[in-house]
Amino acid sequence: MDAIKTEGLTKYYGKVRGIEGIDLTVGQGDFFGFIGPNGAGKSTTIRTLLGLIRPSGGRAQIFGLDIARDRKRILERVGYLPSEAAFYPGMRVREVLELSAGLRRQDCRKTAGELCQRLQLDTTRKVEELSLGNRKKTAIVCALQHEPELLILDEPTSGLDPLMQKEFFEILRERNRKGTTIFLSSHVLSEIQHNCTRAAMIREGRILASGSLEELSRRGVKRIRLRGSVNTEALSGVQDLRFSAEGAEFLYAGEMKELLGALAAGEVQDLSITEPDLEEVFLHYYEIL
Repeated sequence: MDAIKTEGLTKYYGKVRGIEGIDLTVGQGDFFGFIGPNGAGKSTTIRTLLGLIRPSGGRAQIFGLDIARDRKRILERVGYLPSEAAFYPGMRVREVLELSAGLRRQDCRKTAGELCQRLQLDTTRKVEELSLGNRKKTAIVCALQHEPELLILDEPTSGLDPLMQKEFFEILRERNRKGTTIFLSSHVLSEIQHNCTRAAMIREGRILASGSLEELSRRGVKRIRLRGSVNTEALSGVQDLRFSAEGAEFLYAGEMKELLGALAAGEVQDLSITEPDLEEVFLHYYEIL
């Protein structure tokens, strides 16, 4: 059974597009990345999956349960971290954590204590006194303390310093090794590349590509580095062309036969053809599609 399955999931705000025709499959136990810049539709997708907003079309299931009909049963099995956390004023951190656990009718004190210690979160502070980073830590503990089967995280590291980001991802990797499915929405490509096994790219409410990171990096784009002289203007599919004292470097998404012909006609002293990293793949999809 898949953890998340959507077919043609669509959300419009009046005439304004939120997401359109989203097809996603996230297997149980996946560490899945959802990549896109601000405004691409990541948060709309997540809020629709959680039943916080109603879809305009399509269908979606979480653990085989319909997101509209079975919302309560779904939320019992999910931990959600919104991009921006909001708390009732006047409460202390420990009271926020107790309220979150109480809403789920669970005793989460042991796990919450461990998480607070690892994230260096002072539970005696009032929420209105917290920095952005400590507000985010509080939201993280609320999302993780009941040990859900699925974690849906929307831009989870904004506000965290590098040391806390490192500790946070170590916690996620530990949970994932124990079988927790993680759906990580981010515009920070390094977070996806260093932690996820599969990912989907979204732009303007539509999925551009989806698959394993290895599959995404092999979809028709190469990083070319050469020393010498080649007529790149005769090549179609050249992107991100840069010149330096050592030679030329560019992404190439055209026919390999055409590239080899241009190289043979030029004067090449040195050449390397490699797989691009995730950031280069991401830029390729956003420039071409």
